[in-house]
Amino acid sequence: MIDFELTEDHKALVQTVREFTQKEVAPHIKEWDEKQHFEPSVLKKMAGLNLLGVCIPEEYGGAGFDYISLGLVCEELEAVDTFMRVVMSVHTGLNSLTLYTWGSEEQKQKYLVPQARGEKISTYGLTEPGAGSDVVGARSTARREGDEWILNGEKMWISLADVADNFLFFCWTDEEKRRRRDHTGMSCFIVERTMKGFSSGTIHGKLGIRAGNTGYFSLQDVRVPQANMVGEEGEGFKIAMFALEQGRYTVASGATGVIRASRDAAIAYANTRETFGTKIANHQLVKQKIAEMEADYQMSHLLWLHAGYLKNEGKPNAKATSLAKWQATTRSEKAASMAIEVHGANGYSNDYPVERYLRNCKAAIIYEGTRDIHTLMQADWALGLKKEKAARRTLPPWKK
Repeated sequence: MIDFELTEDHKALVQTVREFTQKEVAPHIKEWDEKQHFEPSVLKKMAGLNLLGVCIPEEYGGAGFDYISLGLVCEELEAVDTFMRVVMSVHTGLNSLTLYTWGSEEQKQKYLVPQARGEKISTYGLTEPGAGSDVVGARSTARREGDEWILNGEKMWISLADVADNFLFFCWTDEEKRRRRDHTGMSCFIVERTMKGFSSGTIHGKLGIRAGNTGYFSLQDVRVPQANMVGEEGEGFKIAMFALEQGRYTVASGATGVIRASRDAAIAYANTRETFGTKIANHQLVKQKIAEMEADYQMSHLLWLHAGYLKNEGKPNAKATSLAKWQATTRSEKAASMAIEVHGANGYSNDYPVERYLRNCKAAIIYEGTRDIHTLMQADWALGLKKEKAARRTLPPWKK
């Protein structure tokens, strides 16, 4: 049975994150966005609150909370600005949870523990200049020499590319399978920024998430030990898909925060702005927009809660997570657009946050599986053309 009542721990966590964002980020986000400035001190403060390892067990340096906690954190962070939720997505969802589930004990001690504590920052490298949704279109490769692998390739649109210490790098380890587009020829490695042959750069001129760091990284004959291979050789595609599922969950809960922020901004403006001799809150079409935002928020919130419940129980959740991601991101775009309309001409100005919400939310419709990909996935599940499989590996029971 799903219990929608938050625990006292959940409520305390929400309050902590809300106070943090209002004090440390909200007063500065307009300036950071305008200057396209990533503020690294935010990471240290998030680490100080145990947010970067919120759902990693205590034995590995985390806070030991559950998936619902991760979703609550992401919703609260993105209600202020998307760049903070992106940190949770790539560092915690895509990287750390993947290491926790697929990594060796040695890898967990060496990489996961400092990441969960926020002593090291991590990210995820799957997308390439010529390969996004078409994962097997990737060109990055690794060839083995003794107990080492020599990695080559370039990854694009990587969050925290110029900030992260550790990277998950997906590449082909079987050339013949690459030619056949057989995904069992892909593998996953842990790469450190300090390794010889590693370089990174920043992408400028983004439409949104301007306060975040987004870029690329390149590997030229980077040597990594066999011990840095995550899982077994040929399991890279499975690991990548597992990671994306965790990322999708954080995106879904985060996008729900955008809907809530858009609704709240529209309500606040409607209760103060007057036209035709009355507050615009009294106009029926303004009420309609706010009512739709409220409905979209409640539906999206329930969808990610359902996915989180399934994750907590170790049950198959790919379908639920995909649905939550698809609907929350689509509805966040709708909510931000309507919030701008409620604000009228003022909504077109960065004097109000709603134009930033609209710019920021567009990216989530693309990454972690495009809106079109998730539409097709949901149709295939509904038509019986796609079967949801049990997770290959499930996480142990979470701290209650």
